[in-house]
Amino acid sequence: MSDYKAPLRDMRFVLNEVFEVSRLWARLPGLTEVIDEETAAAILEEAGKISAEVVAPLNRGSDEQGCTWNNGAVKAPDGFGAAYQAFAEGGWVGVGGDPQFGGMGMPKAISAQVEEMVNSASLSFGLYPMLTAGACLSINAHASEELKERYLPNLYAGTWTGSMCLTEAHAGTDLGLIRSRAEPQADGSFKISGSKIFITGGEHDLTENIVHLVLARLPDAPAGPKGISLFLVPKVLVNDDGSLGERNALSCGSIEHKMGIKASATCVMNFDGATGWIIDEPNKGLAAMFTMMNYERLGVGIQGLALGERSYQNAVEYARERLQSRAPSGAQHQDKAADPIIVHPDVRRMLLTMKALNEGGRAFSSYVALQLDTVRYSDDAATCSRARQLVSLLTPVAKAFLTDMGLETTVHGQQIFGGHGYIREWGQEQLVRDVRITQIYEGTNGIQSLDLAGRKIVGSGGALYRLFADEIHQFTASASAELGEFTQPLNAAVDTLDELTAWLLDRAQGNPNEIGAASVEYLQVFGYTAYAYMWALMANAASGKQAEDDFYAGKLGTARFYFARLLPRIHSLSASVKAGSESLYELDAAHF
Repeated sequence: MSDYKAPLRDMRFVLNEVFEVSRLWARLPGLTEVIDEETAAAILEEAGKISAEVVAPLNRGSDEQGCTWNNGAVKAPDGFGAAYQAFAEGGWVGVGGDPQFGGMGMPKAISAQVEEMVNSASLSFGLYPMLTAGACLSINAHASEELKERYLPNLYAGTWTGSMCLTEAHAGTDLGLIRSRAEPQADGSFKISGSKIFITGGEHDLTENIVHLVLARLPDAPAGPKGISLFLVPKVLVNDDGSLGERNALSCGSIEHKMGIKASATCVMNFDGATGWIIDEPNKGLAAMFTMMNYERLGVGIQGLALGERSYQNAVEYARERLQSRAPSGAQHQDKAADPIIVHPDVRRMLLTMKALNEGGRAFSSYVALQLDTVRYSDDAATCSRARQLVSLLTPVAKAFLTDMGLETTVHGQQIFGGHGYIREWGQEQLVRDVRITQIYEGTNGIQSLDLAGRKIVGSGGALYRLFADEIHQFTASASAELGEFTQPLNAAVDTLDELTAWLLDRAQGNPNEIGAASVEYLQVFGYTAYAYMWALMANAASGKQAEDDFYAGKLGTARFYFARLLPRIHSLSASVKAGSESLYELDAAHF
């Protein structure tokens, strides 16, 4: 495996040249004094260093070793403790956290790039600070001032970590089925009882305390999702003076034996009358939890991008060095026994697919992050409302499409290595195993597709979609004639998506199965079209600069590849959508 190198040049290009973030930051109260282009560059540079020099070297060894469980105690792989301490001391756990409680206060557009770098270095490692940041979001938005003051500083500092305890063995996506219960106590606390599964970072030895956010039901709670409350339940109770007290009545029953992310502790957590405190109002737990869902789902999408980037870096280095056969047009390196495999059309197809999907994904994830920043910091009601609607529309696309493309990209990277890609020593097979979970957790990609097609498209009568499509048309209408090679196929793709959206809205009125039958392919068409918009924006930023810098020439060449070889996938996907739901129900259950 090659050494990881943070893609800082591309990150700066996306932020500064494509989206001109400094102009946006200047318009958002709360950011003008916090971040500028120079500060952003310094932060990303340092994040790249710790990711490449401290975290990345642990990736393969920690996968081989994994986490271990012994009588309720979980030990992280060798080196993780020291690396996490270095990561925390750098302030990286709280990079997007509230400065009032010790966070760095950076916008999501910056923390998104940090997340990519850390997860490229090691997804297993990156999950610990990611879950902590998610817990902090919910606590900061919904907890009492007392709870915020008691827990947030240590969470942002990385002295403690956080976990999100949602899933139960019988209740995965359908959280309305959970059975964990919370009994009120005279002192205002609650006794939490129940078992949770698939809890990332539920137990480990990286920090002295773990703060669990647990979904549970009060005794008089109504049935279903409207009867769920959220509770803060620390592993170790915290005294009034902030010191640690007694161990709480909770334990790790086991850890999962997984396909990938083996250095991340995925735990079964048992709460046996553990002391906890309610966050927000009774029966409002899902609302409090969903405060962080848009951030977390974008974060999972970025994980897919991150592993695709790592796979690409490995694959392109290998393709430049591996000698195998001669180029179809004749020998390119007469002094060698064979040519590097990068001369072969199929290898170039795979490399360009990886490059186009990674760079398109980086631009798209940054675009969604900028909408989150606008929602958080804008003081203009109309601007904030528009950004909130775009976040609602695009979050399921970011989670599902980025991770679907992450799997495709890592598989291409493995394929380029041939037989070497199938064995552990080269690292490519680990990336395929690790990225696979991103399509499953934080809501499977089928659920994300149903959310997009059902809630966001049909649920809004197409209004949310129109908001995004109109923005693309405004861009293409104002673009120069020189960009026609990109804007014309982009307009055609939007026309295809317009037609598909109208078809879905029409068919959903008469057949409830149509939404679910169409949803996955619909999201894919949406994703490829959104990436086409990103590539048109990047081509616009690179146009006219290709002679002065190979970076821009590479951008334009990759944009041409995307429009020529990847965007046309929308036509077969659209045909699948329009085939309807009837063929899915031809068979009775007994016929399968």
